[in-house]
Amino acid sequence: MRETRDLEFKRSVAKTFLKTVSAFANYGTGRILFGVDDSGEVVGLEDPVADALKIENMINDSLEPVPRYSIEVDEKKKTVCLTVREGRAKPFLYSKRAYRRADSASVEVDRVELARLILSGQNLTFDELPSSWEDFSFRLLSDRFMSHLGLTSFDDNSLRTLGLMLADGNYTNAAEILSDRNGLAGIDIVKFGANISEFLDRKTVAGESVLRQYDAALEMHERYCVYEAVSGAVRKRVERVPREAFREAVANALVHRTWDVPANVTIGIHGDKVVVSSPGGLPEGVSVEEYLGGGISAPRNPILANVFFRLDYIEQFGTGIARINEAYEDVAAKPRFEIRESSLVVTLPFVEEMSAGLTPDEATVMRGLSRTLLLSRGEIERITGFSKDKTVRILNSLALRGLVAKEGVGRSRRYRRV
Repeated sequence: MRETRDLEFKRSVAKTFLKTVSAFANYGTGRILFGVDDSGEVVGLEDPVADALKIENMINDSLEPVPRYSIEVDEKKKTVCLTVREGRAKPFLYSKRAYRRADSASVEVDRVELARLILSGQNLTFDELPSSWEDFSFRLLSDRFMSHLGLTSFDDNSLRTLGLMLADGNYTNAAEILSDRNGLAGIDIVKFGANISEFLDRKTVAGESVLRQYDAALEMHERYCVYEAVSGAVRKRVERVPREAFREAVANALVHRTWDVPANVTIGIHGDKVVVSSPGGLPEGVSVEEYLGGGISAPRNPILANVFFRLDYIEQFGTGIARINEAYEDVAAKPRFEIRESSLVVTLPFVEEMSAGLTPDEATVMRGLSRTLLLSRGEIERITGFSKDKTVRILNSLALRGLVAKEGVGRSRRYRRV
């Protein structure tokens, strides 16, 4: 037995356990076993009944507010088990400080995390709060709603209906996120070369509407993850990463990210996969099992999620992962989902391209090419690792089949996908 995120050992009763009480009450039910050393070995307490009473008094006198907890005494082993349950009246403070678990330790939360705890205790989310931004405009949002839903106007009543404007006329943080210009982080999309140190293309959209960020991601997908292959007399659209999976991954990253930290959603387009990383771990109240099983019933930003839902950018809440997996149903390679303390990472592998009539080497070259970015032969060699002769032979073959265009002559010749 060892200490974990929701289990801590204490050889004796000392004030330090109160930090862990705060952490469990704020972030998730856990247990503290007294009379057990750090290695998990039972050493026993001299008087476990008296210590149980001492633990109760210390919690009642030191925690504000007092969380729900229970105490069990094992007189045979001379141990005490304290179970602290996560509460709603957050933050639960010890000595005017709030704590969280970092692996098997209890550490003080920072200012941003404390603000989130306060919101949670008030049953509020960041996107519901009044915004301090002053220069609001909603041209892009208005155009999307009017064209998608067939509206004839988009005014203050529309903003109130969507939760972007409060009754007093002030705007919410959700309004700032959707405003044409804002003071928030955004999205960073990179097309890598042969390694992560080589950038072939980069698009960063920050301080602009989240709708523009969404558009920029789809544009990069079309540029680097889609091409046309010729089989006989038929041209066929080939998606290296299924558009539906990419769209869901990006939409969910933008909707469920933490917006109160200056960190971008990042999308890395590699030679064999796309990696989408979203700031913030799991939303409060969502377990790992619920996330992986498609059960996000408590979106971190419910107002923003509702806007994306109305625009059909996301389906019913909680179906994103299921739809990503569905897009890979008939593909050998499967998407991967990583849940970290401060981020969620989705890896979308490239699908097999042999069915498009390309050899493996041709597929490697096609993966390195762009429709808009012109690359020299030397740059393509570095991306693919192929020799000069092999690269030239493959490029000529692809050009003859209408898949690759050549521009310029001699040393200035460049290549792009058609």
